[in-house]
Amino acid sequence: MSGLKKSLGTLDIIALAFGAMVGWGWVVLAGDWVISAGIWGAVLAFLLGGIAVILIGVTYAELAASMPLTGGEHTYTHRALGIHISFICSWSILFGYLSVVAFEAVALPTVVEYFIPNYNQGLLWNVAGWDVYATWVAVGMLGSILVTWLNIRGVAVSAWFQKLAVMGILFVGLLLFLGAILYSPSDSAAVQAPAFIGGVGGMMAVIIMVPFMFVGFDVIPQAAEEIDLTRPNIGKFLIVSLVIAVLWYIGVAWSVGHTLPLIQAQDSTLSTADAMTNAWGGKWAGILLVVGGVLGILSSWNAFLIGGSRLLYAMANSHMLPSFLSKVHPKYNTPVNAILLIGGLATLAPLFGRQMLVWIVDAGGFGIVIAYTCVAISFLVLRYREPEMVRPFKVPYGKAVGLITIVLSFGLLVLYLPGMPSALAGVEWWIFLGWTVLGLALYMYATALYPGKSKAFMDDEIEALKQHNMEWLKDNKLM
Repeated sequence: MSGLKKSLGTLDIIALAFGAMVGWGWVVLAGDWVISAGIWGAVLAFLLGGIAVILIGVTYAELAASMPLTGGEHTYTHRALGIHISFICSWSILFGYLSVVAFEAVALPTVVEYFIPNYNQGLLWNVAGWDVYATWVAVGMLGSILVTWLNIRGVAVSAWFQKLAVMGILFVGLLLFLGAILYSPSDSAAVQAPAFIGGVGGMMAVIIMVPFMFVGFDVIPQAAEEIDLTRPNIGKFLIVSLVIAVLWYIGVAWSVGHTLPLIQAQDSTLSTADAMTNAWGGKWAGILLVVGGVLGILSSWNAFLIGGSRLLYAMANSHMLPSFLSKVHPKYNTPVNAILLIGGLATLAPLFGRQMLVWIVDAGGFGIVIAYTCVAISFLVLRYREPEMVRPFKVPYGKAVGLITIVLSFGLLVLYLPGMPSALAGVEWWIFLGWTVLGLALYMYATALYPGKSKAFMDDEIEALKQHNMEWLKDNKLM
C-alpha cells in the first residue's frame, strides 16, 4: 500500500470519472452525429455504444473493488498475465492519458477565440500547417500551470475543483435540454434533421466515435487507494458515472438535433453552442454553453492528470520506471514528481500547435484501447484461474461478460487499423512506434537497474492484498 491519503468520497469519484469523459468534443461534434445518423439515429447509436462501454466498465468495477491499489490496470494485468503484459498495458494507457492532458492545453486557447476574436498575436512559427501565436501559447501554458499546481496541492483540492467544474457542466447541459424541450422554431422553413439518416451505415458512423467519447472512467481505478468508500461502492459508483455519461451524450444528441436545422448543422463549427442559441433565442445562451465547454476541458484535463500521475507513480514504485517518479510530497501526500512530469510536458504542448496534438491524441487513443483489451482478458483469466478470489463487487455471469468484453475490445482495436474509417494515419503510427520504443528502453533500463525487483514488488503487493481481502471478509462477517 502507498503513502497516498484517502480523500475521495462518492461525489468526488463520480465527478472525477464523469468530468474525464465529458471534455470539449460534445460542443463541436454533436452536429456531426446528427448529420451522420439523424436525431434518433444518433440517440440510438449512443445508447448501443454506451451499453458496450458499460460492459467494459463493469469488468473494471469488479477488478477495482477486488484490488483497490494505485495504478489500476497495472495491478490487474500483473496478477492475471504477468509483469511484462502489465508494463505493456500500463505504458499504453499512460500514453493515452498524457495525450489527453497535452491536448487540453491546446483546446483551451483554441476556445478563447470564441470569446475574444483575433486575440492571436505574435506569430512564432508554423507546425504541420498550423500557425502558432505567442498569446495562444501563453493561455495554454497558464492553464496547464494552474491545473498542475492544483494537483500538487492535494487530491482533495483537485477533487473540489473537479466537482465545481462538473456542476457547471451539468447546469449548462440541463439548460440545453430544457431549452430543446421548450423550443419552437420561429422560421417555418427551418428543416429539422430527420429521425434517421443513412440507416445502419449512418448509425455506425456515430458508433465509431462513441467509445472514445467515454474514455476516462478508468481514472477511478488509478486513484483507488485515495478513495474513501467501501470496496463494493467503488465498483458501483464507477458504473454510475458511466450511466450518467451515457444519458448526458444521449441528451446532447437529441437536444442539438431538435433545435439545430440540418443546413445550419452542416455549416456550424460549434454546433452545440449554436443549438443553445436557437433554443433560448439569444447569443448569451451560446456563450454560456461555450463556458460549459471550457469547464469540460478543465475537468477532463484535471481528471487525466490525476489518473496519469497515479499510474506513473505506481510504475515507478514497482521499479518499472526510475524511482524518482515515486516521490510523495511531504505535505500534500501527492505523487509530486509524476505530476510535475506530466504537467510539464502538457505545458510545453501548445508550442507544437494543434495539428501535432491531434495526431498524438489519435495515437494515444490506440494505447487506451490496448489497455482495455488487456484488462478484459485479465478479468476473464482471473475468473477461471482464481474463482475464489475475493470480489466485493461481483459481476453476474462474469465469464460471459468477460468474453463479450474481449470481443468488444478487439473490435475497438480493429477501428484503428488500416482500411477502417477511423484508422490511424502514417504519422500517427510513427508516433505510437516512438512511444513504444521509448517505453521498451526505459523498461530495459529499470530491469537492469533493479533486477528481479519489479516482479518481487508486485508479487508482494498481491500477497499483501490477499491477506487484506481475508481481513475484509472477516470484518464484514462473510467468512
